[in-house]
Amino acid sequence: MKTVMNSTRILAIALIASFTMAFASPALANNEKKAIPVELKFVGNLRNQPLFQLTFSSEEENEFTVIIRDENNNVLYKDNVKGGNFTKNFLLDTQELSDVGLKFEVSGKNYEKPVVFEVSKYSRIVEDVVVNKLK
Repeated sequence: MKTVMNSTRILAIALIASFTMAFASPALANNEKKAIPVELKFVGNLRNQPLFQLTFSSEEENEFTVIIRDENNNVLYKDNVKGGNFTKNFLLDTQELSDVGLKFEVSGKNYEKPVVFEVSKYSRIVEDVVVNKLK
């Protein structure tokens, strides 16, 4: 009787140990470089031209390359910027660009992949018709 109880306990302990090890996540080495801490916002229109704000939020000072391309991959703007927490504004001339899609590409020396923002402009006319019942 004691051997049956001892073998049941050993089996239960072995089963718990195997389940514990099966669901434990292994520690993996992470050699990936962090993503570039940048955000692009459409601020609004200034003198009927779209204004975009590129915000960098890095704790340490880095060097970044900002490239603006059109949908045909032509480079419209390229600049190297250096800093940590800073903001850069872009006012685009829509008469020159018309309805061309744009891509903002931000890359950095200490980062593996660039961050790409795609900007598309869609025009639409909205007409609302409201019917109210009068009392």
